[in-house]
Amino acid sequence: MTTSRKITLIGTGLMGVPMSRNLLKAGHDLTVWNRTLARAEPLAKDGATVAPDAMSAIKGAEFVITMLSDGFASGAMIEEALAAKALGPGAIWIDMSSAKPEHARAQAKLLESLNFGHLDAPVSGGTKGAEAGSLAIMVGGKQETFEAARTVFEAMGRPVHVGPSGAGQLSKLANQTIVAVTISAVAEAMLLAEQGGADPAAVRAALKGGFADSVILQQHGERMTEGNFEPGGLTKFQVKDLNNTLEEAASHGLTLPATESVRDRFQHFIDAMDGGEKDHSGLYLELKARNGLLT
Repeated sequence: MTTSRKITLIGTGLMGVPMSRNLLKAGHDLTVWNRTLARAEPLAKDGATVAPDAMSAIKGAEFVITMLSDGFASGAMIEEALAAKALGPGAIWIDMSSAKPEHARAQAKLLESLNFGHLDAPVSGGTKGAEAGSLAIMVGGKQETFEAARTVFEAMGRPVHVGPSGAGQLSKLANQTIVAVTISAVAEAMLLAEQGGADPAAVRAALKGGFADSVILQQHGERMTEGNFEPGGLTKFQVKDLNNTLEEAASHGLTLPATESVRDRFQHFIDAMDGGEKDHSGLYLELKARNGLLT
């Protein structure tokens, strides 16, 4: 049986809400806060305490989880918590935002110098994975800190310790490269099938279980051919992650041509087609426009 832990989750957006619900289902004592409080308030019905401000949410927590836009946002929250002396003795800060590895390393160094724990633990699986409690959780930091937080992670998905501080974020960048390039390939395959007269749904069924199969083919392929681009993973965040990937690659003297090309296409989808708030499977629309097929 899971021991109840006192947890605070900051950032109840598309991912933070279902993650919070799974923490509550696992029996944890959860406090939540969001800059727009209306996004956090529905969780009160599920048993969460909705704090009026971030510092009162953090006070007394054993674990603080941030699910924010980037490392700048989580870093500012950490600095505010330290300035307000809101963190209790031995608290562990878990940043589940997608950020730069260098931000994770800096946050860990700061917190550990003051005897607090830190883990960078970005996730993959989108809103469906968050709702199902099946997120892939890539965790960087000290092994003993990871073990202390394991039951917290297991309420939300499948955690794997991938190395020291920053390694979680590096794993997420690798993940986002695979996701973005695969979305591009799936978009091309679905458009080819549709324009050639095949039934895209039947094509996906035929490919299921083969080497070409993937969650992206089945879920995003369906989104593309049904025209459903309500956000599960926002395009603007996909671009942010790809920019971070290319920056990290450059720091190692690497060129990633497929990543760079697909980043430029996602950026065009945002700039020319107002796609930033659409699901990243909306790259299919950019492909259709490129082929003169968008009505």
